[in-house]
Amino acid sequence: MSVTRILTGITTSGTPHLGNYVGAIRPTVAASRTPGTQNFYFLADLHALIKVQDPAKVQRSTLEIAASWLACGLQPDNDRVWFYRQSEILEIPELTWFLTCVAGKGILNRAHAYKAAVDRNAAEGQDPDFGVTAGLFMYPVLMAADILVFNAHKVPVGRDQIQHIEMARDFAQRFNHLYGEPVGKEYFVLPEAQIEEHVATLPGLDGRKMSKSYDNTIPLFAPRDVLKKLIFSIVTDSRAPGEPKDTEGSALFQLYQAFADADETAAMHAAFADGIGWGDAKQRLFERVDREIAPLRERYDELMAKPQIIEAMLLDGARTARERLGTPFMRTLREAVGLRDLSKMPVATTPAAEKAAAAPVLKQYREPDGRFYFKLADGDTVLLQSTGFDNPKDAGAWVARLKREGAAALDAAAGVLATRHDDAAAGLQALARAEAEREAARQRG
Repeated sequence: MSVTRILTGITTSGTPHLGNYVGAIRPTVAASRTPGTQNFYFLADLHALIKVQDPAKVQRSTLEIAASWLACGLQPDNDRVWFYRQSEILEIPELTWFLTCVAGKGILNRAHAYKAAVDRNAAEGQDPDFGVTAGLFMYPVLMAADILVFNAHKVPVGRDQIQHIEMARDFAQRFNHLYGEPVGKEYFVLPEAQIEEHVATLPGLDGRKMSKSYDNTIPLFAPRDVLKKLIFSIVTDSRAPGEPKDTEGSALFQLYQAFADADETAAMHAAFADGIGWGDAKQRLFERVDREIAPLRERYDELMAKPQIIEAMLLDGARTARERLGTPFMRTLREAVGLRDLSKMPVATTPAAEKAAAAPVLKQYREPDGRFYFKLADGDTVLLQSTGFDNPKDAGAWVARLKREGAAALDAAAGVLATRHDDAAAGLQALARAEAEREAARQRG
C-alpha cells in the first residue's frame, strides 16, 4: 500500500496563540492519526533566525511550540509520526545549497516576503534592498529543502504560503531535469499544497488576522484570568444590548465559531440577531474557549516544567528521521551531483579507454526560448544540432537512442535535426563505441 507523506512546520519566533492552534496545531494533530500516512512535524528554528536575533527568545519559543503540539495530542512514534527540530536535520542545509545551485534568481525575486520588503523600502525612499538579508531572500529555498529532504507529498498551508510550495516544485523539477533525466531518474517527488478550506484564519484582538506581527494575539495557554481579560478586550462596535448585531465580519463571532460545534454556532448566531450584549457575548466566547483549552493547558504546564523530556524526544525524532530517510537520500543526491568517492572512479589506462574518453559528446540542454535541444559536438565542431522540443523527455529520448544505436539512428532522426555535419555518422559510431566501453568498464567494477 502506498504511503502519503505529510509535512508541517511552525517557526519558533514567538509564543503559540489561538490562531496557531486552530489553523495548524489542532488540524495537523488530527491528521497525524490518518491511516496510510507518514507525518513530519518540525520546529522551524533555522527559519526563526531570519527575523529573530534574540537567542533566548528562539530557545523559549522552541520549547513552547513543542510543548503545545504534545499537549494537544501529538504522539511521536518514529514510524508514522516524526517530531524533530529543523536544525538537527543536518541534511537540510546541505540540500539547501544543492537547491540554491539550481534555483532561478528571477523566481526568488518574486517571493512575497522579499517583494514586500522591497516595496516598503521604496515607499520610504530607501534603497530597495535596505535591511534585506540573504536569509530573507533565500527563505523559499530553505523551505523547499525542509519539504524535499523527506520527499513529502502534501504540505498543509494557508493560501498565503502556496507560492512557497510552487517554488519547491520548481526547484525539484529543475534538479530532476538537470541530474535525473540523463540517467532516467526522478530524485524528488513534486509536493502539493494542501489547503484546508474548512480551517479558519482567526482574527486577532483588533479584527485583523491574528499574528505576532500585529501584536494582536491571544496566547494559546495563557492563564485563565489572562485569557478572560484578553477576550474582553476584543474590539467590537458601539451597538448596545438589544440591538441586532452582524455576525459577518465580527471577530468575536469568528473566534467563537472556530471552537463551537454546529448547534452552538447556530445558537450564538441567533443571539447576535436578538441583540445580545457584547459583554455577554464575550463571556460566552471565554467559557467556550476555556472549556476546550483548560485540560490542554494543564498538560502544557506539566511539559514546560520538564524540558529535558521534550529535548530527548526531539533528538530521538531527528536521529531516526536522519538514519532512515535523510542521510540515505542525501547520499544518493551527492552521487547525483558528482560529490563522489574518487576511489571508485574508472581510470582510463588502455588506448581504447583513452579513445573513449576523447569521443564526441552528445548533450541535452535548454535555451532561453524555453525549448529543449540536443547536439553532438566533437571539440569545437558541432556534428549534429536538433530542432527545439517542447517536452524535455522527447529530446532525452533521442539522446538515449542515438547513444544506443549510433549512426543507425541517423535516418530516423532526420526530421528532428536542424543541422548535420558530414562527419556526424562517424562521430555517432565513436560515441556508441565509447558508451559501450564505459558500460563494460562499469560492469567489471
